[in-house]
Amino acid sequence: MDLVFATHNKNKMKEIKALLPHYINLLSLDDIGCNEEIPETSATIEGNAVIKAEYVKHRYGYDVFADDTGLEVEALDGAPGVLSARYAGETKSDQANMEKLLQELKDKDNRNARFKTVIALNLNDRQNLFVGTCTGTIIDQARGDQGFGYDPIFQPEGYDKTFAEMSLSEKSELSHRGKAFRALISYLSK
Repeated sequence: MDLVFATHNKNKMKEIKALLPHYINLLSLDDIGCNEEIPETSATIEGNAVIKAEYVKHRYGYDVFADDTGLEVEALDGAPGVLSARYAGETKSDQANMEKLLQELKDKDNRNARFKTVIALNLNDRQNLFVGTCTGTIIDQARGDQGFGYDPIFQPEGYDKTFAEMSLSEKSELSHRGKAFRALISYLSK
């Protein structure tokens, strides 16, 4: 079965391909010739996932799933949240986003945070949402060179390593994205 993952992000594709059963042929936006930037205009993570899935389904006709992820920090009233990828500006720089977040948390004692991923699946003219979360803390400085985004400064609850210090399989077991995708895969396997 062909299924489009509405992303250009090669890191996400690699992470998700490792979780999918062999009978699903995963296609990226690049694979279907979708080179435009899909607008993410919702004020919520759920809304942006739905917008991206609807865009691909209606413009390209493929069965599709789209995700949106945000890092929600307690001391910042849930920021960066829906703006996580563009927290430090439209350039979507992981390094700049981390630096801005660390600067804003410099004098804060509460460094509790959670990652939240929402997946919108448009399949057979139905839409379903799948949600995964992972709680943890934001550490003082980046550690590790695996992963992407905020992974080097996010330490999941109960672990002494950041996501960026974990192998892909280790991270997938407990990450927000891994949880949401396992729910998606369970649904697709029915």
